[in-house]
Amino acid sequence: AIAKSLRIFVFMVLSNCISRKVAIVNILSPFRIPLNRVHPGYRTLNPLRGWGEPAEPSRLGTPSTGDKPIFVPLSKFLNVQYFGKIGLGTPPQNFSVVFDTGSSNLWVPSKRCHFLSLPCWFHHRFDPKASSSFRPNGTKFAIQYGTGRLSGILSEDKLTIGEIKGAPVIFGEALWEPSLVFTFAHFDGILGLGFPSLAVGGVQPPLDALVAQGLLDKPVFSFYLNRDSEGADGGELVLGGSDPTHYIPPLTFVPVTVPAFWQIHMEGVKVGTGLTVCAQGCAAILDTGTSLITGPSEEIQALNVAIGGFPLLAGQYLIQCSKIPSLPAVSFLLGGVWFNLTAQDYVIQIAQGGIRLCMSGFQGLDMPPPAGPLWILGDVFLGTYVSVFDRGHVNGSARVGLARARSRETGGKGMNPRRRGSAADTLARRMRADR
Repeated sequence: AIAKSLRIFVFMVLSNCISRKVAIVNILSPFRIPLNRVHPGYRTLNPLRGWGEPAEPSRLGTPSTGDKPIFVPLSKFLNVQYFGKIGLGTPPQNFSVVFDTGSSNLWVPSKRCHFLSLPCWFHHRFDPKASSSFRPNGTKFAIQYGTGRLSGILSEDKLTIGEIKGAPVIFGEALWEPSLVFTFAHFDGILGLGFPSLAVGGVQPPLDALVAQGLLDKPVFSFYLNRDSEGADGGELVLGGSDPTHYIPPLTFVPVTVPAFWQIHMEGVKVGTGLTVCAQGCAAILDTGTSLITGPSEEIQALNVAIGGFPLLAGQYLIQCSKIPSLPAVSFLLGGVWFNLTAQDYVIQIAQGGIRLCMSGFQGLDMPPPAGPLWILGDVFLGTYVSVFDRGHVNGSARVGLARARSRETGGKGMNPRRRGSAADTLARRMRADR
């Protein structure tokens, strides 16, 4: 009976969210977007699909921005998914969005949504009649998520993000959303930061629009996801650069191998000094819209067994909370550098209604060719390492930079990644207070 209750509880927890981040660059001004966190889950990675081609964007006026760095807070929930605030229209209608490196479109719920689309009634909705700068487009779009298809129409209006005001963008008004996932989500929509090749219908992604309008010199951005156990601060998205105070140098840059998702080559994964998976190298993507770390189910099963996990449901594994201090580190070899996660990093601790659960941050997800097989390094990984996404490096090739995030709980101290061939650091050196 207890086991059944735990399964039901975890299912309800996972249903609350969507399934499925400094090189000194020449920028006009770095724009800071503070983040919040939302609940864990996973997303099935699917290429975005839509109908038709959008019309050319109308002239919506001249965007403006201040000279000071832009700061918009990121919210957080259970340290595993993060979102921030944007505005659409004139005057701006405010929305909470997930800044998602695994997609390339911006969408929010529409006031014109289908009556039976439950998520629409629990979130902020865009009202075109309330915006003096709205321009109709009308092209249909659809985005396929693991839990169902989201569909709607494309529209044009002005984007406000931090101190950037009046940037014309094409975005989606969602008329139908998959009910279970989006109804109880802590965010309204999604702002994609992937490559243009992922954009539905050839729509110009928001980041590209800001660059084209001269608000950003180059398409570079970075994520600091604050995973400290206390405080509402979820971290920060910086458009146009990164904040060196958030990480421990140096940054390790890894080239992007497939410019659609932020896909890179991963050279190996090991558990402590024992199990090794991805031994011959494998593909991996860095995805801020995915909460966990996913990989081929056979390898993830072996990894979870090696860290003492036992299966629960839907590829999820439970961990005995009392064993967290003795669990081995899990290390990822990227660009010749071992990036280590301690149990405090990769175990998700949930306390609700007097029940405390500890879930593994690793989940099996088999991606068929041609996209797969691949690993997805989601927020469990990106919450431990600051990530710099650079689409416009000097030689024309995209790259991702990674460096250990500074912990606010430990006064800025952290564990540096180790060079290839060194043993993984022990958990004791990285244990943080379990508050």
